[in-house]
Amino acid sequence: MSQQPKLLDRVLLALQARHYSERTQDAYVAWIKRFILHHHKRHPMEMAEAEINAFLTHLAINKKVSASTQNQALSALLFLYRHVLHREIGNWGEVIRARKPQRVPVVLTREEIKAVMNYLTGSKRLMASLMYGAGLRVMECLRLRSGFLKHKKTYHLYRN
Repeated sequence: MSQQPKLLDRVLLALQARHYSERTQDAYVAWIKRFILHHHKRHPMEMAEAEINAFLTHLAINKKVSASTQNQALSALLFLYRHVLHREIGNWGEVIRARKPQRVPVVLTREEIKAVMNYLTGSKRLMASLMYGAGLRVMECLRLRSGFLKHKKTYHLYRN
């Protein structure tokens, strides 16, 4: 008789099967653990919309999380119920949403960018230049591997 994998192992397998990034996998598993612990270690199959609502409201009111953090928790729980437990979540009621702050983006001047780049040396300068010039995120830059460089025509091809 084969034993079925534990819930969090099933979540990880489902995330990997859908090619979610490692960081997303870690975040989703952490949110699902927090959800279960918040409800005193009850299995998610025993819970439904009311418990999801209570957890998301708790995050907004008591933990004062940002809107994007609350949305990530919601996405993790929706993934759990849809893809692992194979249950559709209906209307979970009036969830108190975290507020999105009004932020103006910080834009550096060309002089400020030059000052930052001149401060850096070696591989840190190369990474900062690649991130700034190509619009890469930190993890995208860290995972780059040089594949083909052609200096005379000044174009570079990088492969993962």
